[in-house]
Formats: sequence, structure tokens, C-alpha cells
Amino acid sequence: MELQPIELLKPKLDKGEPVLKALKQRRTIREISDKKLPLQLLSNLIWAACGVNRKKGPFGIPGRTAATASNSQEIDLYVAFEEGIYFYDVPHHRLIPVVAGDFRTLAIGQGQENFGDKAPIRLIYVADLNKLSNTSGYQEPGLQDPETQKAYYFVDTGLIAGNVYLFAAANGLASWFHNCNKSRLAAKLNLSADQRVLFGQTVGYPLKKKQLLSH
Repeated sequence: MELQPIELLKPKLDKGEPVLKALKQRRTIREISDKKLPLQLLSNLIWAACGVNRKKGPFGIPGRTAATASNSQEIDLYVAFEEGIYFYDVPHHRLIPVVAGDFRTLAIGQGQENFGDKAPIRLIYVADLNKLSNTSGYQEPGLQDPETQKAYYFVDTGLIAGNVYLFAAANGLASWFHNCNKSRLAAKLNLSADQRVLFGQTVGYPLKKKQLLSH
């Protein structure tokens, strides 16, 4: 069956624990169940990661929940489900299918495939260097330097991953930021020479104690 776009729901901003409580509860949890996330919870999670939170941000560009260098928004978010991998179309808050098939094991580092392997989703962070080099924001000289670009896109990925960790902690979810199979993912996603696969992040419901004993 051909994959169809997933129209995400408008985020509900009145859900979850207060920020300070979420910070207290933030942690890495690798034991994650296969229970699927409801569409509203999924929508909230994806928006919290790097969704549009204001129509006019720095340099007149719509602002997002996570900061990026000169508001270049160079980090693209992909979501790996059992059914396939989707691209997060941020302006329209929807997921667009990229490739059908279960490639969740590619979105984690080699030798760790069995950790959280049945989790409902794995986020994949991809840097687009072209967006850094040609940002509509402030064209600082460093944006053309490969080493400076690397520093920026690593930091910007961490800011998004931090949002995901906090959202997970505030909503009773488990989250784990990790490496991924960069070369195979780049091939599956048909990325350009300017794009770099960086990291993955697994999200889902934590396994309960009874499940852990039988896991």
C-alpha cells in the first residue's frame, strides 16, 4: 500500500507537566514499549521538537520552538515508523512519506539495534548545509566555513533533542538520543550532497515493570 501524508493535529498547549517538574523528571530511558502514540500526542511531540510557534521570528522568518543559527532552520526532521519514514513539513505541520518499509533499526547505532527496537517512532535529524550557507537571516562569515557550520548544526540538533526530552518527561514518555546508521539512512532518504544524517532519537511509552521482567 502506498504511504499517504499524515495530517498532524493542532498542538494542544494545555497538556503536560510544568517545565521545572519536567526538568526534574528528564532522563534517558532505553526500555520502550511498542504501544503506538495517539495522533494528538504525536502531533504535540513533533511540534514541540521544532514546530512553528510564531509567524514572525528573527529576520522576519517564522520562528520555531528550537533556535538555530541565524534562524537558518537547517535541521530537517524525519520520523521512522513501522510503515515507513516520513519528512516533517514544518510550515504545514504534516508528515510527508519518503520511503515505505520498516527502517527503524537504521535510525540507531550499530550494535544497539535491539534496544527499543519495537518503539513506535524514531526521530532522525538531518542537517542541510545549503540552508546554513544561504540563510535569509544574518549572513555571518562563519556560515560559509565547514567547521563553524558543523559546530552550529550539532548545537542546533541538541536544542531540538532537548525539546523532545522535556516533552517526553512532561507527558510520561520515554526518550533516548543516540547515534544512527548514517550512510544507509542517507541512501534510503536519497539525500543530496549538502545533507548530513546526524543522530536519532527514540520515543515511546516506557516498558512497565512486568514487561521489563519478560523483555
